[in-house]
Amino acid sequence: MREFIGQILSTLLTVTIAVGVSGALWVLANLLVNRMRDTSVRATYLSRALTGFVVAGVLSGNRLTQYSTAAPGASFVQSFVQWIWLPIAIAVGVGSATFVAERQVRRDRRIILDVLLIGTVGGVLGALLVDAARPNLVPGEVALVAVLSVLFFGAMGAIVHRSVRTLAVLRMVLLGAVVGLVLGAWGVGELGASSTVTGIVLGAIIGGLVGARWALVPAVSGERRVATERRARAAVFLAPALGFIAIALVIPSLRTIYLSLLDRKGSTFIGLDNYLSIFRDPKAWDMSRFGSLWTSRLTIAAGVCFLVFVLLAVRSRRRSGHFVEFGSASTPPLVLAVMFAGFAVFSTLRGTLVNNLWWVFVVTALSTGLGLLIAVLADGVRFERTAKAIIFMPLAVSMVGASVIFRLVYISRDASKPQSGTLNALWVGLGKLSTGEGLVRLLVGVVVLVPTALALLAATRSLVRRQWTKIALPAAVAGGGIWFSLRYWQLVGTGLGGQRVGKSGEIIADPINFLQEPPFNNFWLMLVLVWIQTGFAMVIFSAAIRAVPRELTEAAAIDGADTQQTFWRVTMPQIGPTIGVVATTIMVLVMKVFDIVKVMTNGNFGTEVLSNNMYREAFYNLNIGLGAALAVLIFVSVLPIMYINIRRMNRTS
Repeated sequence: MREFIGQILSTLLTVTIAVGVSGALWVLANLLVNRMRDTSVRATYLSRALTGFVVAGVLSGNRLTQYSTAAPGASFVQSFVQWIWLPIAIAVGVGSATFVAERQVRRDRRIILDVLLIGTVGGVLGALLVDAARPNLVPGEVALVAVLSVLFFGAMGAIVHRSVRTLAVLRMVLLGAVVGLVLGAWGVGELGASSTVTGIVLGAIIGGLVGARWALVPAVSGERRVATERRARAAVFLAPALGFIAIALVIPSLRTIYLSLLDRKGSTFIGLDNYLSIFRDPKAWDMSRFGSLWTSRLTIAAGVCFLVFVLLAVRSRRRSGHFVEFGSASTPPLVLAVMFAGFAVFSTLRGTLVNNLWWVFVVTALSTGLGLLIAVLADGVRFERTAKAIIFMPLAVSMVGASVIFRLVYISRDASKPQSGTLNALWVGLGKLSTGEGLVRLLVGVVVLVPTALALLAATRSLVRRQWTKIALPAAVAGGGIWFSLRYWQLVGTGLGGQRVGKSGEIIADPINFLQEPPFNNFWLMLVLVWIQTGFAMVIFSAAIRAVPRELTEAAAIDGADTQQTFWRVTMPQIGPTIGVVATTIMVLVMKVFDIVKVMTNGNFGTEVLSNNMYREAFYNLNIGLGAALAVLIFVSVLPIMYINIRRMNRTS
């Protein structure tokens, strides 16, 4: 117990010190910027010494240097002294070297002194690296990364400094050389397999390049001091965030791209073979069933809906002059045609890539559509806040938690046992009612007939009055109720629900294997994410609808527009950009979906997606190259969507 409490106190103390040191460094940097205009030379000394302190502090704090780790059982003071001595020594060395070099009037002498002195400090720091932190250099790989980095930073320098400023571009080139050497040595090669000499030489080279770059920085004087102070202050605020992004995102992304060009062990360069193997693998893209696409029931249903859409659209064109008009009677058949066609394509063509596209199509369409529908229907009604809070609540549930919940909902047991899954219990229970007798069966049938009759009456009334836009919903309800009743009363078929006729004519339970029966088991997985994201879309759309100027809707009402026309002609154009942002945001999330598939099926039964496939290849099959290639493929597929989203937000802001 005492040991546990001691660990907690030690962790809290470490966090407090880290936050305190970070805050102190930030305050010190701001003070340096404040003094830069009047004491630019001393600010230069201090800023470079601070850079040396930070670099050495990071290495020492992560126990990557010798003599930086206190003995077991040492007090906090001893541990702190053991960590702080090297950063202070390096800061003093860098500050002293800068002081000596900056006192030289001639630039060539200043460059030579900076290269020699800062290179010496870098060599000392390289000599103090522990064995596990020394890289095993592969000259070809290091040179390749360094050259690419130099070209990139040189190009950036030429773009930023459009006027011909050789020194500015040269400084960017030197910075690129430093970044390239660090990435090539520590990011590409293996660690812990080189000598002390390697660490000294590499540290001296990097230090010399840093010194050369510092020597090429012109003295801040005159009218440039104000501009320099402004840029320095911006750098103080941006540097921590940009540094964190570089360490946590940019550098790992570049390394992943590099690993995707290597073999399964990450040792031999094979170029684009990993990417080619992804698209050649029939498990990723299977076109063998393409011929059956045209005879699929879903394709036929899509064709029928599209034919109905064309007939209604032709009539709409004669009346309003628009072939496609949202909110008109032709809208529901068009939406159904697109959905049926999408399901037909994605359920016929199989593979990991197809599954990802199917997820994007279904989850984006349903989450966005349902969110918009709920936002419109719940706007201004009684108990609006309560209803929206309930619908928004699933967003607070983690992906794993939601997957466990729906796994219990979908689970199916042997037909001889009672069903514990919610859906199968209802389905099998409905089958028993449909094939049984008694008062309960009669009551259920009557309860369904009542709304069916009301919906049929509403559809007939709209047809007589030629209110075409009001026919779709009651007609769909009436059609579904009629089909249910015909099957329930066994007027067509042998009944409805989870039952089937056995070999000897007996009625036995017939549960649905929601997660094991391809291809529509993918759809049941998608519903989990739809359940989560619908609340997110609803909240955003509700806010957008509330933000529509009331003057526009009032003007539409004065002109004689009803509620439906006001929504489609006034509200929808106003919230169009919001719909685009929500849709693209959900697309980015769906392209990276992993948790739901991992928990519910682990990619089995034809439900594999890119993220789960990447995890399986990288961490189970230990195929580093292919796993990295799949990660890059996910990253590349998300980039265009993010670009469109950011561009749209910039236009609306």
